[in-house]
Amino acid sequence: MNGLEIAPRVHHLAIQTDDVDTTVTWYREFLGATVEWSLDCFSPLTRERLPGIRKLVELKKGDLRFHVFDRAGHSQAGPDPLGYQYQHVGITVDDPEQLVALREQWLRARERVDFDWPREEPPTDIVVDDDGMQSLYVLDPNGLELEFVCFPGAGS
Repeated sequence: MNGLEIAPRVHHLAIQTDDVDTTVTWYREFLGATVEWSLDCFSPLTRERLPGIRKLVELKKGDLRFHVFDRAGHSQAGPDPLGYQYQHVGITVDDPEQLVALREQWLRARERVDFDWPREEPPTDIVVDDDGMQSLYVLDPNGLELEFVCFPGAGS
């Protein structure tokens, strides 16, 4: 590659939904994310790639950003669990207690945010694999799966 070292980093996760406002409220309640900006006017490339896009909101928590957007004509169907997709996104936390707190925050946010969930699944228990990594899996209100992970020795 011409000697150029490429070091990609994740900038944001894009979440397509049929209810931007409720999804934004969910991530604010669940993670304490803040709204950074909102758009309702788009470039020709964005309109070509995402026909019917009407609104895009960026949320941020720490270094993690979520781009939440809607499109006219959305099927209102959740992700097909057997279809090609990013099955989940892994997000690290520094301390195992943060996993406990996230699970509790998810349960509280689920009670507070009124949304017609495509998948009625509670968060998993916190599991520990053979090498000590701890994981918590949760769904967002659109049926998208997030895995929160704490690696052994993190936060120490």
